[in-house]
Amino acid sequence: QVQLVESGGGLVQAGGSLRLSCAASGRIFSINAMGWYRQAPGKQRELVASITSGGSTTFADSVKGRFAIDRDNAKKTVYLQMNSLKPDDTAVYYCNADIRSWSWSRSRDDYWGQGTQVTVSS
Repeated sequence: QVQLVESGGGLVQAGGSLRLSCAASGRIFSINAMGWYRQAPGKQRELVASITSGGSTTFADSVKGRFAIDRDNAKKTVYLQMNSLKPDDTAVYYCNADIRSWSWSRSRDDYWGQGTQVTVSS
């Protein structure tokens, strides 16, 4: 079994910053892509940012230039640095990871964290 545990959410004023962390644990042989998604009330879950095991990154247009993503492969942890936050960034943020659990199988599974609330006040 694999667990993703997020931390770092909270309440911040517009223009402020937050740093989210997500640590993976359990039966893990390797982790491919890791990323962050968010879901605001009444809206679909959307990709915020992702990073491959090699360090290639992807960002939603709405966060480019404000958010950064990085990972520590030794700690099996991905981070999301959020700067210049706006009220529109308010959402539950979910960590996602594409994980291979066994050395003898190439099968990979998608895992999700429980979500962490980010609220940006105007």
